[in-house]
Amino acid sequence: MKLSIIVPVYRVADTLRRCVDSIISQSFSDWEMILVDDGSPDNCGAICDEYAEKDSRIRVIHQENGGLSDARNAGLKMAKGEFVTFVDSDDYIRQDTYEQVMRYAADEEDVEIIEFPIVVHAGHASQQELRFDDMIFPDARTYWLEGKAYAHSYACNKVFHRYLFDDVVFPKGYKFEDVWALQQILQHDPIVMTISQGLYYYCWNTEGITVQASGKDLEQLLDAHLSAANTLHLSWEGEDVASYYLHVLNIQLDVCKRLRTQPKLPYRRLPFSVASTTHERIKVFILNTFGINVLCKLKQII
Repeated sequence: MKLSIIVPVYRVADTLRRCVDSIISQSFSDWEMILVDDGSPDNCGAICDEYAEKDSRIRVIHQENGGLSDARNAGLKMAKGEFVTFVDSDDYIRQDTYEQVMRYAADEEDVEIIEFPIVVHAGHASQQELRFDDMIFPDARTYWLEGKAYAHSYACNKVFHRYLFDDVVFPKGYKFEDVWALQQILQHDPIVMTISQGLYYYCWNTEGITVQASGKDLEQLLDAHLSAANTLHLSWEGEDVASYYLHVLNIQLDVCKRLRTQPKLPYRRLPFSVASTTHERIKVFILNTFGINVLCKLKQII
């Protein structure tokens, strides 16, 4: 078995068939699909069983509702593939995606993670396609900073060597579990490759995790990035960390505004070159002139 595809299933009766059919129709066929019925109250469990009866490569887990992380972890325990990937059941993938990804996996035996293009918020006015160059990053730090992996730390558009999850689990009860899991994996300092082929459709969902995120959820996301910086031994003062700092600063400001808390992110000055918009230039000016505490207070007021 080459590839294990883990699909958590919960209240997605309207999109589940589209998701599963997009996997079944893949031109690459050496896979197993693990459908994890996470106590879905609709007929998703029956749909999963229906597919498993028709295709021996599909297995189903029925369990009490434990959330996305719990469902993924259950799938990982059952996975038999050399590689593993994740597909959310309200999303789908282009027909040739896994054939292209696994061809790279065969050609680049030392590569441990392969990331492929993704359409974010597919079907919404904010839809955008993230494309990548064919590039190998020799270590986690280079991938995180130069590849700006911190801005697209999704689990769904990546294929991982299964052993990377031997001591890594998705944290139960967290909404931004992908960032937490990926920063744990980066402790292994894996070799990562981004490729220009393949495509994952990450569909817009008004009930989705990012849309419904609370201030506490965003604080968990902030903590994940602070932990990632520690994992990768990053100095926030480093020149190569400036763009990442601005990314985390935006999360910190949202947390300060929603929770009325003091910033956890250490203060540093930023070069204006990291700002790409007028709004960002104003933000950097205030940060450099008055400090992060004042910037957070202004965010709370405005």
